[in-house]
Amino acid sequence: MPSNLDSNIATADALTLLLHNQHALGAAIEEITHWISGDGADIAADNAVAALGTLDANAKAITDAIMRLRLC
Repeated sequence: MPSNLDSNIATADALTLLLHNQHALGAAIEEITHWISGDGADIAADNAVAALGTLDANAKAITDAIMRLRLC
């Protein structure tokens, strides 16, 4: 049976991968936002910026969880 430490490491590793995905999605949305705002689609650009805010907030929470798990 794996130890609690092994479980925490596996969980932290999985969360790290999710965080990397979070950053990749944020970068993609940001690029699309720049492209959209250049064409004058302000509402779509505003929605994309809001999505970026959510990704940033979630990335912070994921980072905090990773750090807590890695310190256990």
